[in-house]
Amino acid sequence: MGSILSSLRYLLADVVGEDDGAPPLLPDNLPDGAAPVVSDGIHLLTDYQSVSYAQLYVDRLKRFIGRPGVDAATFCEIARLMATRMSYEDPIRIAQLKLAEFESGASGTADELKFRLDELIGALPAPAADPLLDVLGWIGWLHKRMAVRFSTKSRFGIRRLKLEALLRRWRRFSVRYQEERAWVERWLHMIARCLDKQPQSVSAIVETATMVQGYGDTYRQGLADWHAIIDGLAKPTFDGALPLGDLAGAVTEARAACILDSRQAALKRAIAQIRAQALTSNTGAAAG
Repeated sequence: MGSILSSLRYLLADVVGEDDGAPPLLPDNLPDGAAPVVSDGIHLLTDYQSVSYAQLYVDRLKRFIGRPGVDAATFCEIARLMATRMSYEDPIRIAQLKLAEFESGASGTADELKFRLDELIGALPAPAADPLLDVLGWIGWLHKRMAVRFSTKSRFGIRRLKLEALLRRWRRFSVRYQEERAWVERWLHMIARCLDKQPQSVSAIVETATMVQGYGDTYRQGLADWHAIIDGLAKPTFDGALPLGDLAGAVTEARAACILDSRQAALKRAIAQIRAQALTSNTGAAAG
């Protein structure tokens, strides 16, 4: 409940414009060597979205400061990966980066990127996006792709990029933001549960964040694979339903089976084998 209220508070600050102050301060009692990593995250997320969004990042990190089982290296990796995930790639972000490149003195360029329709519509506020997503789902067009041009070669292209970049004010009303918020919170929750249940495997759970990146089919496939591994291996282990003594090894084995396959045939087979072996070994140990 606290994380939801924090998100709503920071969202309100974005929309009403009460978000032009100084970036948040580094939290107290950071592990050795963490300050530069956290500082980079704060500046990245302030540029990406807002001061209040960077504050949300800091507040999320505070959960792990001084927590048993979180050494300096693990904390830095959580901080680095969380900043990366909170600055997910959407058309707004790509417009921001394209403008920043041009404003730094680079010559005008043009790129044409292909987005899935559900990605483009998911960048809209939910009241506008949900009916459109329902229609696209009904006709089977959610996965269809559309080319979007990002150009700094003309005044018109630059003006369009500036307009697209300004939409960041509304990003946190979007369907995509709600999905990302839920995903990041679940990732953090799994890290916390791993620290409680199997701390020796926590680095493997932290590193699963690297499975979800980019945009388009690559992003959707990575997210689906992440949920499959968490639901099939990590969560049942933490719940006590799956006797995996080496969760880190199991996660590594499952990740090796991830390929760009929407059916997830190889991954599902690998997870099933890991689960069967763990349950068989546990039955044999109990019988012995």
